[in-house]
Amino acid sequence: MQALLPTRLASLPVLVRSTAVDLLVLLGHLFLYPTGISQEQPIPLPAPATGADALCVLPTEGRAHPPVLLLHGFIDNRSVFVLLRRSLGRHGWRHLEALNYSPLTCDLRRAAELLARHVEGVCARTGHQRVDLVGHSLGGLIARYYVQRLGGDARVRTVITLGTPHAGTRIAPLMSAHPLVRQMRPDSPVIAELSLPAPNCRTRFVAFWSEADQVMVPAGAARIDHPDLLADNVHVPGVGHLSLPVNGTVAAGIRRALTSAHGLEGRENAISVA
Repeated sequence: MQALLPTRLASLPVLVRSTAVDLLVLLGHLFLYPTGISQEQPIPLPAPATGADALCVLPTEGRAHPPVLLLHGFIDNRSVFVLLRRSLGRHGWRHLEALNYSPLTCDLRRAAELLARHVEGVCARTGHQRVDLVGHSLGGLIARYYVQRLGGDARVRTVITLGTPHAGTRIAPLMSAHPLVRQMRPDSPVIAELSLPAPNCRTRFVAFWSEADQVMVPAGAARIDHPDLLADNVHVPGVGHLSLPVNGTVAAGIRRALTSAHGLEGRENAISVA
């Protein structure tokens, strides 16, 4: 179930302020970007154990939380999640991994298949049966495609998206020469696939969106409106697109969403970002 918020346009002062903050975030991110180019090395599989030792192979610290996998946006990498990872780590999340999909990727579906393989590997390494996914922009759309179209709901407890074009975005038509950008357009086959029925989907979705998100056109494109999905749309006032993964208020909302994964029934604004 899902109740929709009314579409609201950001006022000019809010838009100017959010754009200025986004530019500062971009400058900081350009500095960190080289640190996230290489693929993160996963935690190795534990050595096989027998007898009584088999009960002690997996670490017990942090087992209260499923692993969290982080998925970056278009032409980005895992460095965008430096602050979010620090926030989650300080609050008890021990199994945190970020997945880089290749900058040469031209098909969202292929990226979703890569994610599927990575999730299986994480489950094998940690002993958890399910994981949580957090995706910024295009990363959120990849996570949703995996869950909704590739059977990922069997492995994914919660998908959290930050400024993800669930309904497609009309920003920067000239960039549509890139296949991935075309797949994020409202009239793309991928967006059409995600509007198809998804009966009995077991994954809960939480979509953070802002009226000041300059990349979502219209701003409401970052909300989820699907009758078969258990989804919460969380409005974050005055936060630009690039600021969503580094904003402290959003990080607190993500922590609450992950903690309350089974306690909500699709109630709008049930996850406070105040």
